[in-house]
Amino acid sequence: MSWQAYVDTSLVGTGNLDRAAIFNTQGTSVWASSHGFTVSPTEIKEVIASYSDTSDVKKIQSGGFRIAGEKYMTIKADEKSVYGKKGKEGIVIVKTHQAILVTHYPETVQPGQATNTVEQLGDYLMGVGY
Repeated sequence: MSWQAYVDTSLVGTGNLDRAAIFNTQGTSVWASSHGFTVSPTEIKEVIASYSDTSDVKKIQSGGFRIAGEKYMTIKADEKSVYGKKGKEGIVIVKTHQAILVTHYPETVQPGQATNTVEQLGDYLMGVGY
């Protein structure tokens, strides 16, 4: 399956997400993206930095983060996942061995549905070596 097919079918196609992008783990290459979902190099680098931040309160937890120009409050940040909310909509980011899945869910979707969708794809990709 192509990376774009993962975005179109496994993420956005579920109805639990409305926008998604897949990056390499360095954030230097966008492998696939929903039309119009633009995550800046600065934004993705901030997320990548959070994965190596080992302090008790990560910078991303205290200051939130930006994706596609919008500011989100961090509700989870660990070695695999970063979750953010802005009102009733949110962001779910999952890191695998070789990829970072960056997704957005609209206010009409329950956060748990969105996180399950992204986490399951992340687990699958890690299981096949990505």
